[in-house]
Parts: sequence; C-alpha cells; structure tokens
Amino acid sequence: MSGHHIISLKYLLGAATALVVLTIITVGASFIEIPRPFDLIVALSLAFGKATVVAAIFMGLIWDKKINTMALLFSLLFFIIMIGITLLDTLYRDVPFWIYS
Repeated sequence: MSGHHIISLKYLLGAATALVVLTIITVGASFIEIPRPFDLIVALSLAFGKATVVAAIFMGLIWDKKINTMALLFSLLFFIIMIGITLLDTLYRDVPFWIYS
C-alpha cells in the first residue's frame, strides 16, 4: 500500500476559494428568476461543480489510483440510472408531474 499524499496549502486554499465562489454563484442564482426546467439544470450544474472540487481535492482523487475515480464515476452512473428508472413511474400517474404540465 502506498503512502498518503499530503495536500499542499495551495491546493486547499484553491479548493476553498472555488467552493466559496460556487456557493456565492448558487446564492445569486437563487435570486434570479430562471424558467422552470432550466432552474433545475443550473442548480444541478453548480452542485456537480462543487462535488467535483470536493471529490478531486479533499478526497484526493487527483493523486489516487484511477480505479478509485472509475469506481466513483460508475457508482454515480448507477445512481443516475436508478433515479431515471424511478422517474419513469411519473409517466403513468393520474396527476401529472410538474415538468410535463
């Protein structure tokens, strides 16, 4: 087993700055009136950006073996597929889902 990677202060401050900037953008986007389906896309894009910074820097996936990054990506893909299958149920409900109305 290889030794642990010590993350330098430069990377930690850069990640913290990126998270603060993305959080400010998230708060700013909440005050903007974005049309219905696009507000979800904006919110999820900002959340994905923050999650990428956390996974890459704080979890150390940049310096770790690529198999760990692939395991994370495949688990996210599996999660998206399961949510997609669950959302297919909304096509057959009596009350339509908000995105279809």
